[in-house]
Amino acid sequence: MKESNNKKREKGKKGNLSKLKSKISDLVDFLTYEIWRLDSRHVSGKRNIFYNGVKAVIMTIRNSQELQLNVRAASLTYRTLLSLVPGLAVLFAVSRGFGLQNIIQSQLFTYFPGQQEVLLQVTEFIDNSLQHAKGGVFAGVGVILLLYTVFILFSDIEDNFNKMWQLSKGRTIQRKITDYFALIIIMPVFLVLNSGLSLMISSSTVYFDAFSYILNPLITQVLNFLPFLITILVLTLLYKFMPNTKVKFMNALIAGAVAGTAYQLFQIVYISGQLWITKYNAIYGSFAALPLLLLWLQLSWNIVLMGVQLSFSLQNVQKFYFEKETKNISRRYNDFFTILITSLIAKRFAAEKLPLTTDEISEKHAIPTRLTNQIIDLLQDLQIITPTPSQEDDEIMCYQPAFDINLMSVNSLLEKIDTYGSEDFIIDTDVEFKSHWDALMHSRINLQKDQGDVLLKDL
Repeated sequence: MKESNNKKREKGKKGNLSKLKSKISDLVDFLTYEIWRLDSRHVSGKRNIFYNGVKAVIMTIRNSQELQLNVRAASLTYRTLLSLVPGLAVLFAVSRGFGLQNIIQSQLFTYFPGQQEVLLQVTEFIDNSLQHAKGGVFAGVGVILLLYTVFILFSDIEDNFNKMWQLSKGRTIQRKITDYFALIIIMPVFLVLNSGLSLMISSSTVYFDAFSYILNPLITQVLNFLPFLITILVLTLLYKFMPNTKVKFMNALIAGAVAGTAYQLFQIVYISGQLWITKYNAIYGSFAALPLLLLWLQLSWNIVLMGVQLSFSLQNVQKFYFEKETKNISRRYNDFFTILITSLIAKRFAAEKLPLTTDEISEKHAIPTRLTNQIIDLLQDLQIITPTPSQEDDEIMCYQPAFDINLMSVNSLLEKIDTYGSEDFIIDTDVEFKSHWDALMHSRINLQKDQGDVLLKDL
């Protein structure tokens, strides 16, 4: 009896284990394949929102690995180090105008406890620089170089944001100058306001002594939440306005909330760890400040860039159908989508309708956004289409034919694609490999004859 019961238990355990393996396998198959082919029109509202959230998280993780987020964060860490002193100089100049320089300095000491000696040297250097600038000694080339360093940092940030948004073109030089220098002034103002609000809230209990037993816990909670709120607001604005495209505010806000919360939690862990590391300053001395600063910058940029990818995933989650297949797309299907997109642009022009943006082309015709961007870039390089500002926003580009649509045929398009690029190679196509070249040309000619030359607007 005991042996039979043990055998039943073993069979039951094996059965449960096989069921668990089967469920895990089904879940993996659903997340990697089936979820990307679900039609949102056949899924309930709440479930569709949940599925979109799951897909956004998966795409954020997958794209972060493909785009080598750590490498991008390392590049931005290097740029930030170069711009650290000029950036702090602007910060101190703005805070001095508000009369809050001492508060900013005390916050720096709070962020980097145990590194007072290094921070004192940096702040002393910045004070001397500002004094020289005020006296006219530090003028001309010096000021231009410092501002140029900060300008290059913002340009590098935009380039990384645009690549993560799969954008091929950034701002023009004129827009960069106006937008970046506006950010250079606005960002320090947020930090100054953060310090000023903290000081104002913490000192408000002086005027309400009778209610201090009620206000003190409330003010403590407000002060604890205030850094989260300021960080979320700054990151939301960064995600909204830094990419050279129209980012929906809600997507930027969600990404800002996630990244801002993660950043503040990282700050808490980092500061606690830094306090623990300062016990070993007797061994490392003031040199410990540099690796700690590099670690903080690297991880901070990782969090910020992860938020960028999350905002992109949230905004484009409906266009992620067959996104994975785009990387391994066959040549004929790539040519098919190229003909399709060119035909759509030509037919809209023939019907005298407004031209479409890349996002509108992807959404209306269920074409993966990565593939749409690649084909639009190719068609521009081939001078088949040309960008034009949309009526809603001059910064958003629509696309229309670059020449007479009555001359735009399938064969001419494929011929342009075939001959695009360099053919200047040292290989004998006239004698030694003439048969190979003739076979290729013969197959092209026969294919075009069989298909006939159809105008793209007539498809």
